[in-house]
Amino acid sequence: MSDRHTHRGHEHAHRSGDEHPHRHGREPHDHGRAHTSPGLRHRLAHLLTPHSHETADKLDPALESSARGMRALWVSLAVLGATALVQAVVVALSGSVALLGDTVHNAADALTAVPLGIAFVLGRRAATRRFTYGYGRAEDLAGLAIVLTIAASAAFAAWAAVGRLLDPRPVEHVPAVAVAALVGFAGNEWVARYRIRVGREIGSAALVADGLHARTDGFTSLAVLVGAGGAALGWHLADPLVGLAITAAIALVLRDAAREVFRRVMDAVDPALVDRAEQAVRAVPGVRGVGELRLRWIGHRLRAELAVVVDGEVTVRRAHAIAVEAEHALLHAVPRLTAALVHADPAPVPGETDPHLALAHHLPA
Repeated sequence: MSDRHTHRGHEHAHRSGDEHPHRHGREPHDHGRAHTSPGLRHRLAHLLTPHSHETADKLDPALESSARGMRALWVSLAVLGATALVQAVVVALSGSVALLGDTVHNAADALTAVPLGIAFVLGRRAATRRFTYGYGRAEDLAGLAIVLTIAASAAFAAWAAVGRLLDPRPVEHVPAVAVAALVGFAGNEWVARYRIRVGREIGSAALVADGLHARTDGFTSLAVLVGAGGAALGWHLADPLVGLAITAAIALVLRDAAREVFRRVMDAVDPALVDRAEQAVRAVPGVRGVGELRLRWIGHRLRAELAVVVDGEVTVRRAHAIAVEAEHALLHAVPRLTAALVHADPAPVPGETDPHLALAHHLPA
């Protein structure tokens, strides 16, 4: 005997020899929490708010998360676009290759709002019979686009800096370059704080990675300030050398962002989340053990699949009730979890054949 329960509209399918799907009128649960996802600098914050079982309360936070993400993207686009525009004017006047690299990188960072914006819009669409898990993965694809954008800006900065090293030229309007560097730092640091905070609150790895990218841009803007100081002292190589330093800084953030996005695409989760899920399920009355447990991110939402061991002599209804309580415990214990599939297995007895033996030949070696 086994029982299967999924938290997708609270549809449950029970197996006792054959499948019999049916739907309850019960509404989904809202744990009413704002949680973060594992990021490059992992922090888990739990902001407890009132618990609700209303459908509207369950759906609104998910939609609000996307709305907040969109707002963060467009605000970032406006601030970084204005910053890049100011710097571009100074680049045209001064010919600073270091400031050119910083300007292009700021412009590229602003433009990353486009793939992320598309991803958030797609993420709002309901699941279909073709895309049965919805469109949350679009956010992970946006993360890949961001990584490629960072890589392209690094290559351009390196090309410009090397070209200036081979053909040194004096930097004009040095005070204006220094001011533009400070403008770049201020704009990027503001955007970085805003993106990282919102990304962690809504659980968006792509938005957090983009915020870290903006933070590095801020420090590269300060590096331009150093180059301007060298140019003021008559050291013409200071500007292209700072351009190379900017390239190295971009490469570092590229490494971190690529690692985070790679983990997300490969369905990596923080092991602490798995431990938390197991502890929560083991504490449910009637659960004798926890079998296979899997968690995966789909956009900025988590899904879970697990098997629980129950007394083999209980009724199907009782096994189902235990599965429901196990799911309920998971929804409260695991940040950003929006769906769970719980499969109930009977506790083994001496001499009994493994009930899953008939499936063995379908499993990979």
